[in-house]
Amino acid sequence: MTGKNSWSALLLAFGSVLLSATAMALTPSEVSTREIASNPPGDWLSYGKDYREQRFSELKQVNRDNVADLGLAWSFDTDHNRGLEATPIVVDGVMYVTGNWSVVYALDARSGKLLWKYDPKVPREWAKMACCDVVNRGVAVYEGKVIFGSLDARLIALDAASGELLWEVQSADIEAYPYTITGAPRVAKGLVFIGNSGSEYGVRGFVSAFDVNTGEMRWRFYTVPGNPADGFENDAMRRAAESWSGNWWEYGGGGTVWDSIVYDDELDQLYIGVGNGSPWSHRIRSPEGGDNLYLSSIVALDPDTGEYLWHYQETPAESWDYTATQQIMLADMEIEGQLRKVIWHAPKNGFFFIIDRENGKLLSAEPYTDVNWATHYDLETGRPVETDIARYGKGPELIRPSSMGAHNWQAMAHSPETGYVYIPVISSLFQYEDVQDYLHRWGQWNLGVPLAQPALPDPILAQLMIKAMTRGSLLAWDPRTQSAAWELPHKLTWNGGVLATAGGLVFQGTAEGQVIAVDAKTGDQLWSFDARTGVMAPPVTFSVDGEQYISVLVGWGGAFGLIAGLEQEHAPPPSRVLTFKLGGDARLPENAAKSLHEPPPRLTDDEAVLAEGRDLYYAYCAACHGTEVVSNGAIPDLRHLPRAFHDNFNAIVLDGVMSKLGMVGFGEVLNEEQAFAIHAFILEHANIDKELRAQPQWWRDLKTWFFSALAWLVSLLT
Repeated sequence: MTGKNSWSALLLAFGSVLLSATAMALTPSEVSTREIASNPPGDWLSYGKDYREQRFSELKQVNRDNVADLGLAWSFDTDHNRGLEATPIVVDGVMYVTGNWSVVYALDARSGKLLWKYDPKVPREWAKMACCDVVNRGVAVYEGKVIFGSLDARLIALDAASGELLWEVQSADIEAYPYTITGAPRVAKGLVFIGNSGSEYGVRGFVSAFDVNTGEMRWRFYTVPGNPADGFENDAMRRAAESWSGNWWEYGGGGTVWDSIVYDDELDQLYIGVGNGSPWSHRIRSPEGGDNLYLSSIVALDPDTGEYLWHYQETPAESWDYTATQQIMLADMEIEGQLRKVIWHAPKNGFFFIIDRENGKLLSAEPYTDVNWATHYDLETGRPVETDIARYGKGPELIRPSSMGAHNWQAMAHSPETGYVYIPVISSLFQYEDVQDYLHRWGQWNLGVPLAQPALPDPILAQLMIKAMTRGSLLAWDPRTQSAAWELPHKLTWNGGVLATAGGLVFQGTAEGQVIAVDAKTGDQLWSFDARTGVMAPPVTFSVDGEQYISVLVGWGGAFGLIAGLEQEHAPPPSRVLTFKLGGDARLPENAAKSLHEPPPRLTDDEAVLAEGRDLYYAYCAACHGTEVVSNGAIPDLRHLPRAFHDNFNAIVLDGVMSKLGMVGFGEVLNEEQAFAIHAFILEHANIDKELRAQPQWWRDLKTWFFSALAWLVSLLT
């Protein structure tokens, strides 16, 4: 090596050390729009790591060659045992995470030691207004503040160093509509951007911007029009109203911005993913037709004013809970010899979209999983070509994807080294049909579609059918060819979000309770860890004192985790933060056995009463307590309740004596005869379960073998 080259190498090495030191010196008070955009490799500064939200880390101390040596460095138990969905934010060796009930924890990222905790004390009764568990997807850190949304729709700013309250605002009127917040806020240009949830109940969606220092609201953009008699907030709402019919405003209309909000620092635009219609059924909310703007759309706004710039509607006249709220990923790619600034989007409806982010023009849309509601997209019109069964107007239809979507909130990731986008795919179907005599009730689920699916005669068969009909996988999708590069099947669905690294790895947690690392090029699994519970949240990676860590929140729940009705072998453990490093040797405790209380005798064998009880159970109970009365255990399994709960069933279900614990009363919508029918249906399944457990093991094994073959066959035919 020449002297000149030696000096060049030394200078480069010195520069690298200097840059690393500078990056390590970043403190929460220094996190700004510029710092998030610059994407320092050692920290995880924003929900998607930076504003492009590709969830790719340049760290490669952990790589294909040594990932087998990865072990648990530390774990932290949160205060509850329900589903966790948050992305940890890591700045200057401190990790900020949210748990159940919107509680915020600040942890030492090296050891997991609790530095401070803030509990916003969400009223437990408000859990009823959360369609999909008391979850939260994380905080934002900006200029020394930790900012998050609470389940009861407050936006709260804390001091990053101490956890002390700086300001708090009510971001949505929960007296007018039953709003919640589960999504992580995004921050840019001194503004906090936040949406809300609640379309299953009937709300009017919007996104708002608040001053990061004071909490003062700067602007609000509604995603669906209100009552025309009250006037329109802007021209965008006036134009949108032309795509609606009937008295849609009486139902709220939906369109909540419950997850993806992305700031484009290159084009200075804000993109929002808009949710489903309320109710789901297009024929109910807009009986004379219309596309119903801006449901199921990506909308571009001016981040300073909230002014409408452009939109692309992915699912016109949405009728299946096909939200466009899934992760919006920003990228640059060459198309027909021209470099384009694009959005990559894999929403619920099963198509992978490539959209010009300068003007909203659709460039490509191809299915990334099995779909039967549409055959393809017409690139001239930008609209889907629907199948004959799509609108389920002639009776029940089995439609793919289901209301869970082909991809839900679980984050995807992109590796610039492979060019692939890694998607946690859901393969499922749902029987859609219109309800008879739709009645809109404030604070209740208002879908316009029955939630109950066809009943099965045996609980073993029911469990096996759920697993066979709702599959999951990790899909490596190549946007350049709009085709799959490889796919790694999982045993269950509702698997976790994804992280890609320069170490040639992709990390993911699974519903069956594993944290895995796979080869980013091939999909070969290289490492796994038993998390003791299902994993939904996306992993992150960061570096402290020159050592790389990988962290992920574990805890089973969320929409599918609650309603799926998948039997758990053990009591759910505390929901945790797990952090790994090379050579880590920490251990997790074994899970405890679950408690089984013998049920009282059946209340009736009247099939009409049991059928009514099933319909009412699915209308008011199943979303939390599970399909066919099988719970995940974090919320009580009604088959295994102590006798005292049955003795006081009406006081609990009708009068709400347990409201302060989150079990509100339903006396406004149920009478004693209906409560009796629900109780009878619950005890029917409790006694079936008791009788099944009393059967010889060889008989249960034989039934399992036979029903497994039957479930596999049915899955092939559908």
